[in-house]
Amino acid sequence: MDKEMVKTPAENSQEAKLISSTRSICPVCGRQLPALRIRRGKEIFLEKTCPEHGDFSTVIWRGAQCFFDNWYEGAEALAEGENLCCPRDCGICGQHRQGTCCVLYEITRRCNLACPFCFAEGGAGEDIPFAKIEADLRTIIKPGETFLQLSGGEPTVRDDLPRIVALARELGAKYIQLNSNGLRLGQDESLVAALADAGLSFVFLQFDGVTDDVYRKLRGRELLDIKTAAIENCGRHNIGVTLVPTLVPGVNTRQIGDIIRFGVAHAPVVRGVHFQPVSFFGRYPAPPKNEDRYTLGDLLAALPLQTDGMISLANIAPSHCDHPLCGFHSSYIAMEDGSMIPLTTRKSGGCCCGTVTAEQNREYIGSRWLRKKKMPAAEEAAIAAGPNGAGTEEEDDFDRFLRLSRTRSFTVTAMAFQDAYNLDIERLRHCSLHVYEDGKFYPFCSRYLTLADK
Repeated sequence: MDKEMVKTPAENSQEAKLISSTRSICPVCGRQLPALRIRRGKEIFLEKTCPEHGDFSTVIWRGAQCFFDNWYEGAEALAEGENLCCPRDCGICGQHRQGTCCVLYEITRRCNLACPFCFAEGGAGEDIPFAKIEADLRTIIKPGETFLQLSGGEPTVRDDLPRIVALARELGAKYIQLNSNGLRLGQDESLVAALADAGLSFVFLQFDGVTDDVYRKLRGRELLDIKTAAIENCGRHNIGVTLVPTLVPGVNTRQIGDIIRFGVAHAPVVRGVHFQPVSFFGRYPAPPKNEDRYTLGDLLAALPLQTDGMISLANIAPSHCDHPLCGFHSSYIAMEDGSMIPLTTRKSGGCCCGTVTAEQNREYIGSRWLRKKKMPAAEEAAIAAGPNGAGTEEEDDFDRFLRLSRTRSFTVTAMAFQDAYNLDIERLRHCSLHVYEDGKFYPFCSRYLTLADK
C-alpha cells in the first residue's frame, strides 16, 4: 500500500485533542471501523485503524476550533450498536435517519468528456434502455412530490432525452433536474428548446471556473465559451441554471469569488452556485494526500475573503436536512449591479430553521432554482423600469422586495461528498440525496464509494 496515500497518526507529530467518536470504513477492504475526530493544530482529522491494513488519518476540516464547534453543535452522535451494517448492506434501511429529498437516476454510461475527476466514471458504456427507464420512473416518481435528477455519464448524449423528461413530467415529477457538462446544451439550442417544452425544471451545470486553464486541467479541454453559451441558451428558454464547481486545491480554489460574481452577473438565468469540494471516488488521477483535499472549513474561510465581504458567514447555515458536516445553504437576492441582499441568517447552534425534513429541503431547493415559465406582464414591466429592477412608482418597497425575491433569488450552497478515506457513518445515515439503481435507493456517497484497491 502506498504510504503517501494517507497521513497516519504516527507521522503527525502535533499534539492531538479528541473531539468525538464515530465509525468509518477501511478504505482498502471496506470493513466498518471505529473512528475518532481528532484536532491537531487548526486541522481536524478522521482517524481509524484497520487490523489488516493499518492506520489512516484524513483531514476533514481546516479552521478555528470554535467555529467548528458552533457549526457542528446539535448533530446527533452515532450511538453504540447503531448502523452496524452500513454501508455494506446499504439501501435506505430502517436505521437511516432522513427521507429522500432528491433521487438521482442514471440514464446512460456514455459521456462526451473523459474528465480526470468523475464520480460516475463516465465515458465508455451504454444507454439504459428506454423501457427500463419507464419502468424505473414509474417506481421512483410520487406524483406531485418527486425531485428527479437525470444523470449519467452525460445525459445529453441521448437523442431521446426530451422524451424521458416528458415521461417524468407525465408521471408527476414535481421537479426535473438535468445534471450536465453543458457541451451539447451550448452547441444545440434546439435540444434546449425541446427540453423546455418537455418540462425540464432546471440544469445543474458543471462549471469549474472562469478561465480556460481550469478546464484544461480538470476536463481536458477549453470549455468556458461553450458553458457560457449553454447558460445563454437556457436563458432564452426560461430554464434555470445552477453552477456546480468541483473545487480542487491548486486548480480553482482561488476562483471561488469569481465564480459567484460570474453567476450573479448572469442572474436571473443562473439561480445559484453549488460548490462541491473534490472527493476521491469513481475516477480520480492519483491516491489522495491531505494537501489534495479542500474542506468545508476551507470553503467557509474563503467565501468572505474572495467576495470582499459580500458573503458573510453570518448568512450561511449548515445543513440540517443532511448532517451539518455535509454542507451548507444561503439565500440572496442577486441585484443587477452585482450586489447581493442576504435572506439567510445563521443562529447559534446551526441552521436558521432547526432540523428540516427532506420534503422541506426539496421545496427550499426547487422553489429557488426554478424559473417561472411565464412572468406576469406587470412583473416584466417592473423589472424593465430601471437599474436593479427599481420598479414602478405605484410599487412600494415591500412589493418590490417580494418581486425581486421571486425573480432574482440566488443561492450559494455546498455539498462535501464522502469517499472511502473520510466516510463518516454518522453523516451517511442523514443523507437525503439518494441514487436509484436495480430496484433500491442508496445514499449517494455509499453508491459511488470506491475502495483503494479497486
